[in-house]
Amino acid sequence: MGRIMSELLQKITDVKVWHIRVPVVSTRSHGIGDIEGGFEVVLLRLTSEGGQEGWGEAACWSVFTGSPEASYYALSRYLRPLILGRMVSEREQIMGAALYAIAHATEAKAALESALLDLEGKILNQPVWALFGQKSQARIPLSVSIANPDFEEDKQLLQKISADGVRLIKLKTGFKSHQFDIMRCEYIRKNHPELSLRIDFNQGLEAEEGLSRTLDLATFEPDFIEQPVRAHDYETMAEINRQCPVLLLADESVFGPEDVKKAISQDIAGGVSIKVMKSGGISRARKTAQIAVKAGWSCYGGDMHETGLGHLPGVHLIASCPEITLGCEFYHARYYLTEDILCTNFPINEGDVVVPDRPGLGFAPDLEKIEALNLR
Repeated sequence: MGRIMSELLQKITDVKVWHIRVPVVSTRSHGIGDIEGGFEVVLLRLTSEGGQEGWGEAACWSVFTGSPEASYYALSRYLRPLILGRMVSEREQIMGAALYAIAHATEAKAALESALLDLEGKILNQPVWALFGQKSQARIPLSVSIANPDFEEDKQLLQKISADGVRLIKLKTGFKSHQFDIMRCEYIRKNHPELSLRIDFNQGLEAEEGLSRTLDLATFEPDFIEQPVRAHDYETMAEINRQCPVLLLADESVFGPEDVKKAISQDIAGGVSIKVMKSGGISRARKTAQIAVKAGWSCYGGDMHETGLGHLPGVHLIASCPEITLGCEFYHARYYLTEDILCTNFPINEGDVVVPDRPGLGFAPDLEKIEALNLR
């Protein structure tokens, strides 16, 4: 064991960054914007003296967390000097410095911590979740989002995921008419009683309509309703939370530990979507979830527009964080990308994400696929 631990003293000798665009199978609409044709992510690879590699992904969305250009330069210019020549064992010190080396850029910081954890896990021959303690769950119920403005196409997706054993869906609302949202809720309740329904407005409502439209959709008895109004509008969120008969989740209103404390104090919701990308890494995401649950909130494992590589830190987060109990949203790799960048399929089985036990993140990306998608 001493010899293995000493391996963590080896230095990081190379930092490589890619900016790629990943094709997708359909348009997806959200309250704050659309995804058409594909989305962009930034990838990070760290290499140690011993030749081990650690991988991370910064999954960005300009209308939510930030742009891929910002993440690319955060990693390649501002964070690179904090990494090169440092020992693998200095993960916490590196992340502490990264927190203040550049403002915001949470996705870039998440990619950095992911790559450091992947590297550390491979050297120690342990999965990333084990670096934080015990595994709280081996399988995580998967939720698939229904967000195509052409609902006829989404009807086919509903049939497919139901046949695959998926039992959780999140309906994206607020991007078209209220009647469109009601029609889809009615269809799902009538034709897919086997599916548990969640609703997500992604900030799509104006303050003056937020309460009435949220209460209308609450009559369909979803598990929760997520972020009806703009992130900064804590006043309207709090009013909806007081009157809504189902669980209200905050997403864009809460990025990390600092935000969740403020959100709890103003009673804007009863739960929060925990995302590695907006938190700035697994460690800060764990802290956010722990603070939320201590205050009586519930936690859901959300994601950004990610590849399978981007999903994996979230899987290890939930595996090591018993506070996250409402399932996960890591569906892009299987159900949205034209082709994922992992060498093997992202681990989904009978409606659950299966937590990997292999060293590091458990899966590696295909370098040939990355190079083919590279934009720089």
